[in-house]
Amino acid sequence: MKRAAANGARPGTGFTLIEVVLTLVVVAILGGTVMLFLSGPVRGYMQTRRRAALVAAAGTALAQMARDIHAALPNSIRTTQAGGVEALELIHVLAGGRYRAGPGGAYTAGGDILQFNRPDADFNIEGHLGLPGYPYTSSTDRLVIYNVGVPGADAYANANVITPAGDTLTITEPGSEDHVHLATAFQFAYRSPGQRIYLVDTPVSWLCDPTAGTLRRYSGYPIGSVQPVDPSRGNLAAARVSACGFQYQPGTASRAGLVTLSLTLTDRGESVRLLQQVHVLNVP
Repeated sequence: MKRAAANGARPGTGFTLIEVVLTLVVVAILGGTVMLFLSGPVRGYMQTRRRAALVAAAGTALAQMARDIHAALPNSIRTTQAGGVEALELIHVLAGGRYRAGPGGAYTAGGDILQFNRPDADFNIEGHLGLPGYPYTSSTDRLVIYNVGVPGADAYANANVITPAGDTLTITEPGSEDHVHLATAFQFAYRSPGQRIYLVDTPVSWLCDPTAGTLRRYSGYPIGSVQPVDPSRGNLAAARVSACGFQYQPGTASRAGLVTLSLTLTDRGESVRLLQQVHVLNVP
């Protein structure tokens, strides 16, 4: 006891209730001050992260649309609006080349030239279409020559410029040129000034519905005169869509066609709007 008194210590000494309360108050004030300084940067970081995610999603969707537009059959792009839905449609090209219109190259007498004055079932392509394998046989893919998108020369009408649906075609590579054989002979209505011929499969539609907040890619359906506008069709390409717009200006003799795409995505009050223009070569 004398030793403890000499050292100035009191047995059982600790924090009083007032000291604990004061400590808690000071800690709370310091914590609030720190949060006041940190909440702004944290909130800004989260907003930036949301905007970056929206930009990435919108950019990816527009890049996919541009890729389809670049692979479109000349003069096959069309747009429409119905019930708040924006729709863009095109016919997808698998391969393209030039049909043989006269002797030369691998020409041999007896049917390598494509005839336009009668139905023709056998003709050559100058060079190769670059198909994945030969012989190439399909009853769904079709050939198109001189689609200009007007009555009488419109592939969507399934006549004159496009081989009939279900007509089986076989493309072989017998030498330096590809050879085309049609199960049923077909007479194309018009010659292409550049001897251009296209192998197409199916249409592709992009359907944007801001009400549902979706952008979808729809493909694999038959070519037809009526443009699809059902926004529930196809695979989801983008969500959280709050606005969109598709505009198409056909080309002229002095300039290429132009597609203007606008897409706005919104998430928890953050919105981004991307605009992209795609040039379209419509030489049939």
